Amino acid sequence: MDKVTLTVEGMMCTGCKGKVEKALEGLKGVRNYSVDLSNGKASVEYDASRVTPNVMKEAIEDKGFSVTAIGD
Repeated sequence: MDKVTLTVEGMMCTGCKGKVEKALEGLKGVRNYSVDLSNGKASVEYDASRVTPNVMKEAIEDKGFSVTAIGD
């Protein structure tokens, strides 16, 4: 299982957090995630054979947010 932390810009409320969570939930290969509204980060455990951080980034950006960094 791989882990990644995404820095998400534009989350202002719990509704925004929910949209980011929905984006991650919809991806096959995402096992666990935690979205922290206060620091604008999403920590994700995933199966690298099924999904990549770039796919996660695109899914979040499709919800209207910007992913400004992808890190460990």
